[in-house]
Amino acid sequence: MDDIKKILVALDFTSYSEGTFNYAAKIAQIFNAELIIGSIINIRDVLAIRSIASMGYEIDSEHYIDGIKEERKKMLEDFMEKSSFDRKNMRTVLKVGNPVDELLKLIVKENIDVVVMGVKGRSDLEHVFIGSVAEKLFRRSPVPVISFRDEKSSKRLRNKIKIT
Repeated sequence: MDDIKKILVALDFTSYSEGTFNYAAKIAQIFNAELIIGSIINIRDVLAIRSIASMGYEIDSEHYIDGIKEERKKMLEDFMEKSSFDRKNMRTVLKVGNPVDELLKLIVKENIDVVVMGVKGRSDLEHVFIGSVAEKLFRRSPVPVISFRDEKSSKRLRNKIKIT
């Protein structure tokens, strides 16, 4: 376990993201590892905006991307202000693309040792256990993936387990 030098925390900036960030920061602190925050703007959303713009609506994908990036940077700044993790050991990577593909590329390019991500994504459906990005990354990642569960999800899952 001493060889954990780089931890990727995959954030989609939903309501679960702050807990996921804090959990990853605690692990990084324990191992004195670099924390890389990876956030991917889904190309599917960008293409939908482009489609709407092609119908004559006053919206364009570049402003959408810039707005999302700015929003995520502000949220991340808030997370970092509340965290005791040393910012010198932290980097942010914001990209546009297929979230699974881009996270896998980031794992290889950055030589990541472990990934931390939440089990819920943008859909936030109570009955969905693992989001499609998390599920695909769990199956395809060449490195261990730690799944974070917030207190509410953990309690719900514990209650589903029948002990006889």
